[in-house]
Amino acid sequence: MRPVRAVLFDWGGTLTPWHTIDTAAQWHAFAGEVASSTQEVAALAEQILRAESAAWHAARTDHRSARLDELLTGLGLGAAHPAYSRARSAYEQFWEPHTITDQQVRPLWEWLRDNGIRVGVLSNTIWSRDYHRGLFERDGVLHLIDGDVYSSEIPWTKPHPEAFRAAAAAVDTAPEDCVYVGDRMFEDVHGPQQVGMRAVWVPHSDIPAEQRVEVDTRPDAVAHSLAEIAGIVRGWNAGGPGG
Repeated sequence: MRPVRAVLFDWGGTLTPWHTIDTAAQWHAFAGEVASSTQEVAALAEQILRAESAAWHAARTDHRSARLDELLTGLGLGAAHPAYSRARSAYEQFWEPHTITDQQVRPLWEWLRDNGIRVGVLSNTIWSRDYHRGLFERDGVLHLIDGDVYSSEIPWTKPHPEAFRAAAAAVDTAPEDCVYVGDRMFEDVHGPQQVGMRAVWVPHSDIPAEQRVEVDTRPDAVAHSLAEIAGIVRGWNAGGPGG
């Protein structure tokens, strides 16, 4: 078994604790800064939600990426709109409590780095690189990341093989020497295994049925918390089963 030289992580629901999100509420927060009446706010929020849902459907079925700014611009709500700054701020404030980095991340990443193992991030997201890196900086862990890739900056989403190859390249490591950690079987287990990565499934997220894609695959290891990742990697690098 090849030694683990890098561990790559999913973001939402893996590096952040899982939260069940009211997907309509995020856009009500945005629309409340654009429209005036209750009816107009509800209608606008529904319009944006339909566009976002279509983008995520394309991500799951065609593995095509999307970007928040492009989505809003396509609806006439981009940066040129007079209420954009206020609406975007309200949207980000809605998400603030759901973007907190899990407390187990920093000690795990410090252990990996101390043991000469690179740390990477690969996230399916419509948010920008700068926004994500700002969240990591806010939570004091940005300096521990050796390489990070966000689907908003590449053509593909997980589980497309090229997304995982891009993440491996970002940490300057062969895919076969990487481990991927995530909470979704289709994107985070099936996906990395296609390019020779080992996959660790963290099964602590209550993923909505409409976001699940059934796939016949098995993780290489299961971790019920991020704290277990160090033991799994230690076991693999010692020549054992790892988990």
